[in-house]
Amino acid sequence: MPPLNTTAIPQEFFPSFDVLRPAEQTAAFVFSSPHCGRIYPAEFLAMSRLDPQTLRKSEDWYVDRLFSGVAKLGAPLLSARFPRAYLDLNREPYELDPELVDEALPEHANTQSVRVAGGLGTVARIVADGEEIYAGPLSLQEVLTRIDQLYFPFHTQLARLIDETVQGFGYGVLIDCHSMPSALMTPGGGARPDFVIGDRYGASADPRLSQLARETLAGLGYDAQMNRPYAGGYITEHHGRPGGGVHAIQIEINRGIYMNETTLQQKPGFDRLKADLDAFASHLFATAPALFEMRSAAE
Repeated sequence: MPPLNTTAIPQEFFPSFDVLRPAEQTAAFVFSSPHCGRIYPAEFLAMSRLDPQTLRKSEDWYVDRLFSGVAKLGAPLLSARFPRAYLDLNREPYELDPELVDEALPEHANTQSVRVAGGLGTVARIVADGEEIYAGPLSLQEVLTRIDQLYFPFHTQLARLIDETVQGFGYGVLIDCHSMPSALMTPGGGARPDFVIGDRYGASADPRLSQLARETLAGLGYDAQMNRPYAGGYITEHHGRPGGGVHAIQIEINRGIYMNETTLQQKPGFDRLKADLDAFASHLFATAPALFEMRSAAE
C-alpha cells in the first residue's frame, strides 16, 4: 500500500482539533467534544448525496460553546474541527463498514460491531436519521487517510492532556461532552431527561464521581439520569481506567433545552444553560479533590 498522504482530506480540517487551554490548569479535569466539528468544505459536500443541513444531523450542536467556560475555570477543552459525518472519533480507530469501501478491508478492521452494523462506524455510512451519506463507495485509501491524518492526532492530543493532568494532580477526570436528540426528534421515543451521565455502569469512573455529577446537575434544576440510553462510547471506555487514576464520564445534553432542533437556532435558554454548566464544572472542580483524598485514605 502506498504511503498515506493528505491529498484526500480538505485542508480546512488541519489541524484536526482545537485546544482551549486555561492560563494555568488548576483542576484535575480534561473536557473533550469530539462531535462538535462544523466545517463542511466543498470537497466533502461534493462527495455526499446529502445537502449540508441534512449532513449536520449527526453534529453535536454548540457543545463546545456550552463548555467553553471550563478554560477560565482551570481545565482544558479539546474539540474536533471536522464533522462526525466525515469521521467519528468516538469509535475504535478501525470500526470499518464493508458496505462503504470498494476494496477488501485490512484484517485488523472490526467489521462486526453493532455500530458498524448500524452504519455508524469510524467513517459513517449514514447520518443520524438513517440517510446514506455517499453516492457511491469510498476507496480504502480515502478511509485510511482520514484515520491516519485526523483520528490519531486527536486521540494523541487527548491522551497527552490526560497524562499531563495525572502528572500534575495525581489523578485525572475526563468529561466527554455530547448532545442527544429530544423526544420530539426521536420517532416513537419517550420523554428524555435533560442530561444523561454515562460511566459504563461504573467501569470507567469511580461511581461517587458519577453520582456527584448527577447530583450537581439535579441541584441546578435538571433531570439527570445515569447510563440510559447512553452509557458512554469508545472514548469513555478507552480512557477510563479508575484503577490507574483516570476517571472518564460521558455527558449527553438534551438538545431540546437549548436549541430549536428544526431551525437549528439557539433558544433563549442557551445562555442560562451555559452559565449552569460553568457552575456545574466549578462545583466538580471544588469537590472532586476531597472525594479522591477520601478514596486514597480508604485504600
